Amino acid sequence: MIKRRIQDSIIENLGQFPAIGLVGPRQAGKTTLAKMIAKNINSPVIYLDLENPQDFQKLNDAQLYLQQFKNHLVILDEAHRKPDLFPLLRSLIDEDRKPGRFMILGSASPSLKRQASESLAGRIIYHELSPFTLDEIGIDQQNYVKLWLRGGYPESYLADSDEIATIWMRNFIQTHLERDLPALGVMVPSTTLLRFWTMASHCTSQMWNASKLAESLGVDSKTARRYLDILEETFMIRQLQPFFTNTKKRLVKSPKIYIRDTGLLHTILKINSYNDLASNPVLGASWESFCIEQIVALKPSCYDAYFYRTQSAAAAEIDLVLTKGLNVEIAVEIKYSLSPKLTKSSVSAIDEVKPRKTWVVYPGNESYPLKTDVWTLPITQLSKIFE
Repeated sequence: MIKRRIQDSIIENLGQFPAIGLVGPRQAGKTTLAKMIAKNINSPVIYLDLENPQDFQKLNDAQLYLQQFKNHLVILDEAHRKPDLFPLLRSLIDEDRKPGRFMILGSASPSLKRQASESLAGRIIYHELSPFTLDEIGIDQQNYVKLWLRGGYPESYLADSDEIATIWMRNFIQTHLERDLPALGVMVPSTTLLRFWTMASHCTSQMWNASKLAESLGVDSKTARRYLDILEETFMIRQLQPFFTNTKKRLVKSPKIYIRDTGLLHTILKINSYNDLASNPVLGASWESFCIEQIVALKPSCYDAYFYRTQSAAAAEIDLVLTKGLNVEIAVEIKYSLSPKLTKSSVSAIDEVKPRKTWVVYPGNESYPLKTDVWTLPITQLSKIFE
């Protein structure tokens, strides 16, 4: 069993907060993690899966049922399926405000987050579970290439072959569009969202251009924006926002978009092996998407993540800017090359944002200086960024 990075933090928070929210995409391992945590705490645990009709039936009179378990940790899986539960949870918590009463699991549904934020404000702390990351699976070259190609969903990463991983991913995409999204109240035809998702995949690591995608899809820009938000809210896409400083330079205002799991990206683009990937024009964008997701997963909560780019003809640009407040602490440039070099645009961006340190992440094995406070960093040593 692969231990998840956030497991210890969740166990610690169970001793501090009445409710824990564990959100993330379907099949990322939330249920498995919750059951692992249940085995590592001292209190008794009851688990309810609200997709199971028998468990759902138990909550017909939820107050009567849950009052039996005041001394238990109650794990509620897919809690968005019963939104009227949240006001009751608030009432039960306020009657006996002690830590570790409820763990609420959800597939990042907008309704789940909205209901919980309205009803459990001040009573809940959220943790996001992403698919597997490098620090969880063990860091060496073979592992990172496999993780990059297949993505981090456990069933895909642990599959016996790339072919089986691809089949699993295709089924995941179909299920997400045809079952999961409608269950969250999203009434958009699955074929339409698949077309949009495919177009977004071709644009991964690029600036969001609503009018271009909308025109290709035959919808208006507001509709394209809605589709983007749907995929972001279910953790399929990341929108990385631009960083603004007190500069007189004109800065871009549109986000960059990334397909969060590169296994999904490759499946949508019909990339089924490393040889396919190595010869595909999306190689560099896929590498950037992979590295961004790995770094953001490792990022302590005190940091915020952005990119930086100016609008001038000779644009200054850096792939990732990590800030504390308005202070730029770290800049990261991402290169798929064994001999990475800083471009003129990245040097200009570094001069403008003035980070404490800059890293150039690449697929090599050695960290060495490129110039003052600028170092290369192997993908296998990403934890150094935050040391």
